[in-house]
Amino acid sequence: MAKNKTSQNDNLKDIESALTRTEQFIEDNQKIITYVIGAIVLVVVGYLGLNKFIVQPRETDAQSQMFMAENYFEKDSFNLALNGDGNYLGFLDIIDDYGMTKSAKLARYYAGVSYLRLGEYNEAINYLGKFKTKDLLLGPVKEGSMGDAYLQLGEQDKALRQYMKAADMSDNDFTAPIYLMKAGNLYEMQGNHAKALEVYQRLKTKYPESTEGRNAEKFIARVNTLMQN
Repeated sequence: MAKNKTSQNDNLKDIESALTRTEQFIEDNQKIITYVIGAIVLVVVGYLGLNKFIVQPRETDAQSQMFMAENYFEKDSFNLALNGDGNYLGFLDIIDDYGMTKSAKLARYYAGVSYLRLGEYNEAINYLGKFKTKDLLLGPVKEGSMGDAYLQLGEQDKALRQYMKAADMSDNDFTAPIYLMKAGNLYEMQGNHAKALEVYQRLKTKYPESTEGRNAEKFIARVNTLMQN
């Protein structure tokens, strides 16, 4: 019991000593601590104020402007979608004028696809490359669209990397089969029948209910014939 009491006393002394050192540190550095806490408070208040009084209102404005650009995009009026119609801004202006907003970030995607449809492939790659998203459908479409642009520029290896990246990004029946089929077709066009066969077999096995998966068997048969000749 005496040993336990001694140990407890020692622990209490250690705690008291630590508290004393802490108090002394706070006392010695009171001004610095006050400045640091004040700076943190200012940053938090500044962030909340920026978000409430600047970012949110600008987001609302950007959304109202982008509505018409999206409408033109859906109607395949890509020049109007990009540049606006004189009354409403296009995607390019929204990117420039509302750069901190979610709408401006999404406008980069729309701008990239618009340029792709207009045949301006370098611009398409530029804008699509700046668009970042974690969306499981939009992400693969962005990567695959870059692949389409590279293919039109004759950069087949880059196109293949983009198609496979798009296929691997999200395991779904909507985008993955499309980009696997594009990759398989491109491998086949390059004469890389072994890789084409690998991709087609993956397509048939993993996505048998997709349109591409149902058509995979005839591509597999064609590649096998080519490999035997």
